[in-house]
Amino acid sequence: MKTRYLALLLAPLFTTGAMAAGYTGPGAQPVTTVAAANDAADDTPVVLQGFVVKKLNNDDKYEFKDASGTITVEIDNEDLPAVAFNDKTKVKLTGEVEKNLMSREIDVDLVEIIN
Repeated sequence: MKTRYLALLLAPLFTTGAMAAGYTGPGAQPVTTVAAANDAADDTPVVLQGFVVKKLNNDDKYEFKDASGTITVEIDNEDLPAVAFNDKTKVKLTGEVEKNLMSREIDVDLVEIIN
């Protein structure tokens, strides 16, 4: 009896649906430029490379710039790198687009220093 219950619990782990790699078509790849992020839908994944050029008035808001433009990014303190960086340090930001009523910003999950 216990074996049957165990088999029922483990069956979903071994089905083809659980082992599927996921969708890889249009829209599945992360956005890689500020210009594309400004046109992207809410919750679109992003991976941006560029520079955090200044801190804005809000505690966790910054202005980010790459070759295609600038955008506001929200970086929580726990997501900042362990080493200090400035506006001349190239960084890679991983996160998602947050579409608000009047603006868009990037909710950053990870900041990596590239230099």
